[in-house]
Amino acid sequence: MGRLSNKNVLLGVSGGIAAYKSAELVRLLIADGASVRVVMTEAATQFVGPLTFQALSGNPVHTDLLDAQQESAMGHIHLTRWADLLLVAPATANIIAKIRSGLADDLLSALCLASDVPIIVAPAMNRAMWENLATQDNLTCIRDRGIRVLGPNEGAQACGEQGYGRMLEPAEICDVLSSDESAGVLDGVSVLVTAGPTREAIDPVRYLSNHSSGKMGYAVARAAIAAGARVTLVSGPVALDDPGVQRLVRVETAAEMYDQVMQRAVDFDIFVAAAAVADYTPAVVGVNKLKKDPDCLRLSLQKTADILASVAALGDGPFTVGFAAETENLESYAHKKMAAKSIDMIAANWVGRDQQGFNVDTNALEVYWPGGSQSLSLMSKSVLAQRLVEIVVERFNNQK
Repeated sequence: MGRLSNKNVLLGVSGGIAAYKSAELVRLLIADGASVRVVMTEAATQFVGPLTFQALSGNPVHTDLLDAQQESAMGHIHLTRWADLLLVAPATANIIAKIRSGLADDLLSALCLASDVPIIVAPAMNRAMWENLATQDNLTCIRDRGIRVLGPNEGAQACGEQGYGRMLEPAEICDVLSSDESAGVLDGVSVLVTAGPTREAIDPVRYLSNHSSGKMGYAVARAAIAAGARVTLVSGPVALDDPGVQRLVRVETAAEMYDQVMQRAVDFDIFVAAAAVADYTPAVVGVNKLKKDPDCLRLSLQKTADILASVAALGDGPFTVGFAAETENLESYAHKKMAAKSIDMIAANWVGRDQQGFNVDTNALEVYWPGGSQSLSLMSKSVLAQRLVEIVVERFNNQK
């Protein structure tokens, strides 16, 4: 029995180059036990022929809103009643705008409007279209209406540019759908997450920081939301969109992050410290820009407050999850950090290795807790975050 046995998935394919990935998506969904029917926009048929999807799904492909045979029995309504889930992949900027506006001028947009089952969209578009304020506003709106947005990933695009806008890989989408059995496992639970780096000012121009992009912390926040949690995210300076949390608090320095976390931590059930907080900050911050006259500049640094240890020390504090990025002795250092800070769990990862660590979309984790551990192999950070949240839920429930 597959992970999606007895699930009816209505797959909407809109007109983007990523439509070729949807053929593999159909194959994987069926291999996982789902029944699949495909709806294509006219533009999508210019990229992949309907016959391809018909052969893979074993069902006729639907393309026309006003099909004489189908519409005699209100075919577009019956399609939505058949489905347990409506998945739009790829979801172009155009179809996302239609969903937001409630347009129904083709079969796919009409299905989205008529559907009373969960809708998931996997965006795929040029990075400039993704970054456009109109698209981001549309995404915020449909998220607020309960539509889930998966991705996109960052990377090379068909147009030759680089950035966000690549559709998640079919295997990643299948992993998300199959893990939806865990959806709701954090209903009623509040989760506080930190993400990104901090910046410690040297003078009005310069600062000390690190290579953290915030991608892992933001992925954890999204995964916790998908599991039903109420999430607050305290974020250092990153170039990432709001993941749809209940509250997003932006900070710059380690001291600001400490203050914001400690004001809130006692009111949360789970605390995930994914931020790469500076361990040291300049003892004196220059009022004016420091000149490069000396051949050698010496900075006096002082330790920053330990956010994770402080939260763990709270009398009635949350279940605490730390992160450890290491270049050597990963297991040994992770266990020492977990013991020294008296935390409930730690997720450790290598940095400086191919496709792992900072500023990439993939990672692997070794997760430790007192008396146990679990390895999470290399995968996208979005899927990795879901797996980590599943482990956190299990340990949190056991501790309760």
